[in-house]
Amino acid sequence: MVRYGMPTTDPDNSQGTQETLRRAFGFDEFRPHQREIVEAILAGRDVFAAMPTGGGKSLCYQLPSLRLSGLSVVVSPLIALMQDQVDGALANGLDAAFLNSSLDPVAAREVWHRVASGGVRLLYVSPERLAMDAFREHLRGTAVSLFAIDEAHCISEWGHEFRPDYRSLSILRAEFPGTPIAAFTATATPMVQDDVIRLLRLRSPLAIRGDFDRREIFYRVRRKERVNDQILAFVRSHPGQPGIVYRATRRASEETTAKLVSNGISAAVYHAGLTDRERRENQARFVRDEIRIIVATIAFGMGIDKSNVRWIIHGDLPRSIEAYYQETGRAGRDGDPAEAMLFYGPQDIMTIRYHIDRMESGTESERAMRNLQEMIRYADSGVCRRVQLLAHFAQEHAGDCGGCDVCEGEVAMSDQTIPAQMAMSAMVRTGERFGAHHIVDIVTGETSERVRRLGHDRLPTFGVGSEHDRRWWVRLVQDLEGAGLVRRRDGAKSGLVITNAGKTVLTGTERFRTADRPEQPAPRVKATESALDPQAQRLFERLRTLRTKLARERGVPPYVIFSDRTLRIMASARPHDGTTLLDVPGVGEHKARAYGADFLEEIRSSGS
Repeated sequence: MVRYGMPTTDPDNSQGTQETLRRAFGFDEFRPHQREIVEAILAGRDVFAAMPTGGGKSLCYQLPSLRLSGLSVVVSPLIALMQDQVDGALANGLDAAFLNSSLDPVAAREVWHRVASGGVRLLYVSPERLAMDAFREHLRGTAVSLFAIDEAHCISEWGHEFRPDYRSLSILRAEFPGTPIAAFTATATPMVQDDVIRLLRLRSPLAIRGDFDRREIFYRVRRKERVNDQILAFVRSHPGQPGIVYRATRRASEETTAKLVSNGISAAVYHAGLTDRERRENQARFVRDEIRIIVATIAFGMGIDKSNVRWIIHGDLPRSIEAYYQETGRAGRDGDPAEAMLFYGPQDIMTIRYHIDRMESGTESERAMRNLQEMIRYADSGVCRRVQLLAHFAQEHAGDCGGCDVCEGEVAMSDQTIPAQMAMSAMVRTGERFGAHHIVDIVTGETSERVRRLGHDRLPTFGVGSEHDRRWWVRLVQDLEGAGLVRRRDGAKSGLVITNAGKTVLTGTERFRTADRPEQPAPRVKATESALDPQAQRLFERLRTLRTKLARERGVPPYVIFSDRTLRIMASARPHDGTTLLDVPGVGEHKARAYGADFLEEIRSSGS
């Protein structure tokens, strides 16, 4: 007889849950909301959980899989990440496997045989696989105790990464009526949350909205000048720290990678133009600490479950706050300090608007324009970055966060209403038919051949802004465009026209303020290892070398064995036997058996 959603047989759910956390995962305390989510799942209840990246979502379904009597099925869109997820689960003693298109028929049959015989408790699948009738028919012959939907925002058209294949998940409730469904996402507005609950037909779910404030991340924005030089300078100011650079196009990602490599920095590129094998190899090299930096296109989804990423760079303006939040969230997953740097320029805005103007769907273009305007406000505003990011997720913040360039006094706002009026007056007096450089010629008093031929040297606005140089004025006009006060009439090289919002500034009804920023800040994030005393630091380096050796022998990413944070605590505490090793957070019983002897021997041989 097939059983659905069989609860744990432990009569004391809370005590058993705490003990499983300690023994399997090596932690004494749950992170916020984890306990209530786990206990709701064990009680057979549906769950919706919006928790930030690094908030511990995977534990919320991995722990129940140890205690439920049947199979837990995890739906994930990131095929490239499934192997790492399974490796991590196996390292904690979970019987896990995955089924996706990367497996040949023989390997897939072997996984099914293990599932049928009860040898798999946690099965990762893609939404495309779950959409197959034959696959669900196989599942109906298995005692499925839980469906966990990762990246659940993908089911909603309002989510920033809508995937049509996710719509097939709506059938789960009808075909598995007694099995609890738990939906997880790291980025969902209240609107997306309601949509996910409706589409998955969750029944009176426990709805959790975690704290989206990633306090460990320092947010910074800089105007783009020579962006590859700026990226190189940033990387050099963070020696030895692994990071991700996002670029908007394949060409840009190739150019940035070449710039880094030619300057002796280990980096690899990742975009949709590579073969599947090339993408897998480059991602694996990054995840396994064989290279320091991965440069990826924003448009191509990349699953990186690497805990020690110390920084994220965006070399181009993202298309939405939600995408930006998720991408920056890949830094600092271990809870140690991290940094997010955004370089942007008016050309980014023009490029995104160009694509928006060519969208066939009016609804889609309106949504894309709203997303762009929100992103521009974030980049150009003198308001605390956290206030803006968290407001997108309906979470309030008082500001003065101490963790962004605005709150640390790096961003100075200045009133540029009068210069803006000068530039816009020149636009009006020339019929709103010219671009930025011609307008700048007029206000700076540049007697170019074109200015003289058109008689624009006789305009009242000719030379009114001569106290500033051309570069200053070009940037001001770019700021006007970025703020939506002026726009191109038609196409990237056409004349600038004044919008309704711009007219309020031109007439003096509203003021215009811009942000002044230094070109390159001093490094904000210091190497977290510096918190250790010199002896512990040397031991930490030895433990990290040992971890790399063991990871290569076992064919898994280093973080699957132990995180940097666990190694740092180990180097400081210097456990001397199996009992004291288990006191180190992140060392569960299974990992202690698998790796404990090697690490204890390294500690003893270090002379600590």
